[in-house]
Amino acid sequence: MSNEQLKGAAKELGGSIKETAGKVTGDRQMEAEGTGDRVEGKTEKNLGKVKDAVKNQFS
Repeated sequence: MSNEQLKGAAKELGGSIKETAGKVTGDRQMEAEGTGDRVEGKTEKNLGKVKDAVKNQFS
């Protein structure tokens, strides 16, 4: 797993926690920020996977 994938996974996890905390406390802004962080982390993780696949294809 690449560094980019790890960062993405960590951000995705943090976003999920923040999103849940926002839901539990009724803080819609925190929930929205958590959703954004989760999606951003998932995208970063998937980008890392694609980069690794391309790198492995040409190595």
